[in-house]
Amino acid sequence: MQASPNSLSSHHVAVIGAGAAGLVAARELHREGHKVVVFEKDDQVGGLWMYDPRVEPDPLGLDLIRPVVHSSLYESLRTNLPRETMGFMDYPFVTREGEGRDPRRFPGHREVLMYLQDYAREFGIEEMVRFGCEVVNVEMIGTGKWKVKSKRKRLDDNDRGDDFADHEDFDAVVVCVGHYTQPRIAEIPGINLWPGKQIHSHNYRIPEPFRDQIIILIGASASAADISVEIAGLAKEVHIARRSAVDDDTYEKKPGYDNICLHSTIERACEDGTVIFRDGSVILADVILHCTGYKYGFPFLETDGIVTVDDNRVGPLYKHVFPPILAPWLSFVGIPYWTFPFPTFEVQSKWIAGVLSGRIALPSQEDMMEDVKIYYSELEASGVPKHHTHNLADSTNDYNMWLASQCQCSCFEEWRIEMSHEILKNLRARPNMYRDEWDDDHLILQAHEDFNRRISNKAKMKNLKTMVQAFHTEEGAEEPCPS
Repeated sequence: MQASPNSLSSHHVAVIGAGAAGLVAARELHREGHKVVVFEKDDQVGGLWMYDPRVEPDPLGLDLIRPVVHSSLYESLRTNLPRETMGFMDYPFVTREGEGRDPRRFPGHREVLMYLQDYAREFGIEEMVRFGCEVVNVEMIGTGKWKVKSKRKRLDDNDRGDDFADHEDFDAVVVCVGHYTQPRIAEIPGINLWPGKQIHSHNYRIPEPFRDQIIILIGASASAADISVEIAGLAKEVHIARRSAVDDDTYEKKPGYDNICLHSTIERACEDGTVIFRDGSVILADVILHCTGYKYGFPFLETDGIVTVDDNRVGPLYKHVFPPILAPWLSFVGIPYWTFPFPTFEVQSKWIAGVLSGRIALPSQEDMMEDVKIYYSELEASGVPKHHTHNLADSTNDYNMWLASQCQCSCFEEWRIEMSHEILKNLRARPNMYRDEWDDDHLILQAHEDFNRRISNKAKMKNLKTMVQAFHTEEGAEEPCPS
């Protein structure tokens, strides 16, 4: 539902986080006419795409008061999506000339960071960002506004860099903090007495610490596949426990690798250092590496229990974005996973910006709550566990198309949808080489034809804007007085 342009309103909006989600949220909010402030605790944009070689002192990430390293990137990480589907829709992720640029279709993490930095510069987003400013509390106050309390490092020499607090009131808050910092750990019977070392992939950077060791890796995600292969180059053995991907009696070598074995789930860990699998095999291991995902967490957010995280379900959220009772003044970008992240962030942000301005209408609070309840019921009836509430692996295209329809924006072209299917098919056919070998060149051609049209149209609009500005400048110039 669209509102009249004459009734549109502008609001003072806080965006928390300057990663990919926060950057596109800031841009879309600003385009819609809102006044935007982005809070970013680091000194640059990029969020989790800022590689940090440091790891946390608690390798499992269970200590709630530990010094937190935000990034979960490992040194060798390459994207598991191609440029064509990974980039924002109106700022294609094309190859660029320059020192340190990575021209590969599935580039390394540094190229993604540079792309996000390019995006921020292109649209002047950095001017909206308060760097070195960590949000410590967000709560609604009596006036209906949101008080955002933050802390930042003083820059004066006299204060020795002590933190100081500040607060500001906003009409709305958009949470864009990501969900790849708080590790989720597998539950293993007997693990408290097991004498070996445990680590979560959040604290994995390079394979060298695992040289000549016997490793048990738990997980079946893209990162688990990458890390297992990388570690196998130095480790004595790598045993992969996959919770649901194989039968209980499975025990076999990974094709193409002599020292990688595939197992069913772990039955228990023992005090003598062995680990017993449901397939009956027993492995004396040095390390258990958890590639088991992450937990959602918003420790700064106070909603009087309206928004909760229960077994990794953030809710209630209408379409994974708006808490019905607090909509539209509180929203989240980037909650769903197993999507095409950047384009999904983009249409979510367009939707939020349009709703806040009044251009797009939300259903009633009651109807949104009913929609959430129906969604939860459907998940339960399908046997989907609560902690997979935001997994959109089977519905990402439908979800994005629905969002695009709400915004009345033309996006998610046919080539993009077809390419998503080809990516999955190629991953299954070439699990070790899908980043470097593919069969969808015809779709790449369609994508780049589309990108070229968009870039050409954008250049024409930019030239037209320059001409109009020049015309108004000349028109406003003072006329000489007649003699």
